[in-house]
Amino acid sequence: MAEAPDQSRQSRKQGRFARFVLADHRYVLLGTSVVALLGMQLSSQPRSTMSFLAHAYALEVVLYYVLVAWIAVSVIAFVIKLVTRRRYATVSPFTKPKVRRILRTGSYVIWAITLVLFVDRVVLGIAATWQLATTATSRPSDSFASAFYMLWQGRQIFWTGITTTVELAVFGTIIAFFLALLLVFLRIQQVDRPDNDLVRFLKVVGSGFAKVYSAVVRGTPMMVQAGIIYFGGFGIMRGTGLSTTEINGIWSTFVAGLVTISLNSTAYMMEVLRGGIESVDEGQTEAARSLGLSQWQAMSKVVFPQGIKFAIPGLSNELVINIKDSSVLSVIGVFDLMFATTTVAGIYYRQTESYMIAAVCYLVLTMVATKLLSRFAQHFDVKAGPVLGTSDAKVVKKITKGKKA
Repeated sequence: MAEAPDQSRQSRKQGRFARFVLADHRYVLLGTSVVALLGMQLSSQPRSTMSFLAHAYALEVVLYYVLVAWIAVSVIAFVIKLVTRRRYATVSPFTKPKVRRILRTGSYVIWAITLVLFVDRVVLGIAATWQLATTATSRPSDSFASAFYMLWQGRQIFWTGITTTVELAVFGTIIAFFLALLLVFLRIQQVDRPDNDLVRFLKVVGSGFAKVYSAVVRGTPMMVQAGIIYFGGFGIMRGTGLSTTEINGIWSTFVAGLVTISLNSTAYMMEVLRGGIESVDEGQTEAARSLGLSQWQAMSKVVFPQGIKFAIPGLSNELVINIKDSSVLSVIGVFDLMFATTTVAGIYYRQTESYMIAAVCYLVLTMVATKLLSRFAQHFDVKAGPVLGTSDAKVVKKITKGKKA
């Protein structure tokens, strides 16, 4: 039953799209003129060795002038609209039903021509450049082919860097989530009247620690934190009498980077969780306490489940942030994607192409993560906790059952 509203919204969107494609007349000339201009620009580009239009020059000339004809028709329609202004809908020949159907069919033709030119110039051009780069014995002079050549020759280096980046982001986010649960519980603690002196002291200290931790971590760059954690940990282990080789076997740059990204994300995820918890109506907590539940029971059984549900978008976004922010860990020697990029750039002395490859890799990773997280939010929906009211006898009995036991 929960999927019915989503299906209804999706069907409405599909209906609007179908009406726009089949019936909407407002943007046929204007929008398709932009497409025609793009097609003309593509036609003027040089052909690649894989071009299927290379031996069909006469056909391409015909396609080009069809695009030009569409631009001319659009200009005529625009001039008529300027002249007639408000009378355009009644006096313009372009608004007649038969002409509108012809224009609609013509717009499909223009889109098809532009698509053919896009495949011939762009898609096959990239394929031809890739073929040239992967078979070349030395780096090509062309920047695009040079980037492909560096990507192919350094594919193992880039793959290692990508794998490390994904591992750091995924495992760091998971570890940070559980640490954030603990810290947010400390962060929201308040002194309760039944608490003894020891419990009051622990609550004050725990809440203060969480506040200070959040302020310090969020107020300093991750690059600085990585240096402190790695070199500080190395120095501490050196003090135990271990050799450099033994320390590297225990406290590697990957472990230090994972600790850094986990501790850094913990502070941000704690604040996201706190925001989700504070967005829950205060009446929920008051109702739970009025029923005799302790502060821990009210938080764990009523407030926390609802707060986590509200915080899911922010928590999920932290994974995308960690994919990008892990690039600063190369400062301590973590072999992530950024370290791999600088390595390849040092081999070929071509920084621009190397960083272009890194930008595309990061973009793909973040887009895949965003897509997966959006599906996670839709299909792994966290159920909200019970909403307490004066008539919720069954809910009250269920919650207080454990307390009585």
